[in-house]
Amino acid sequence: MLSQVSRSLMASGLSGKPSALAILAKHFVGFGRGLPDPEKALPQPAGLAGTCNDLSVPTLIAAYAKGLYPENKKWWAPAERMVSFPENAYVSKRVWRLLQTRTYGVSFDEDFAGVVRACAPEPELADAFNALHAEGYAHSVEVWDRAGRLAGGLFGLAIGHAFFTETMFSRERDAASVGFVTLSCHLQHWGFALNDGKRMNGQLSQLGFLVVPRFAFNGLLSKATQEPSRVGNWTVEMGLDPARWNPKFPGTGQAKPGEPEHFTLSS
Repeated sequence: MLSQVSRSLMASGLSGKPSALAILAKHFVGFGRGLPDPEKALPQPAGLAGTCNDLSVPTLIAAYAKGLYPENKKWWAPAERMVSFPENAYVSKRVWRLLQTRTYGVSFDEDFAGVVRACAPEPELADAFNALHAEGYAHSVEVWDRAGRLAGGLFGLAIGHAFFTETMFSRERDAASVGFVTLSCHLQHWGFALNDGKRMNGQLSQLGFLVVPRFAFNGLLSKATQEPSRVGNWTVEMGLDPARWNPKFPGTGQAKPGEPEHFTLSS
């Protein structure tokens, strides 16, 4: 049913408007009511909220919007979440150099299946995210080397103005970080409020993710997911250049006329 609704909305040009969200919400209500309360998640195992037997597209959208995510056939809602706010993204000197020297090309949604395979999530979750991608809600970031090979990337889910990063991978040093910075530049440009990274880990802390208590995260999430969604395949904006982006100042990162674009692969 959801695919029919989504196709109808995209065909009518309403897929990114609040009216479209209202229509979709009617289909999510029945699924969301059966989900566990994230605020009642157990302290041990940390964040366990309930059993997950349904990875359908409507249920996953309702779950993520509620602050839950699936793992090992269970719903989780940790007491603390790792969250990236676009204005707080951290770009190391090495990643800046890679951006400035155009070492990699970056694309969105050009090889979703390839990125998912490289990230190697649970098979059931991989199938679920492929279904989310087919409906226009899940997105990939591909990072290509100069030979056109996939050097790194990430994939995740977008609901309203919230993005949920599932997994990142790198076959070459800092390739995933280049993809993440490029994504963050676009998320800020598109008005996204946050990027959820789930649990704390070293890689996320190096990218500027912050620890946010669950109750605060769910409050921010409730507001962000009410905003219009960017449903459908994403593409990089050729007018944006992450090598010139200053996260503290929205609106930076525009390429100057006649200058080479970051997203063009070198031959």
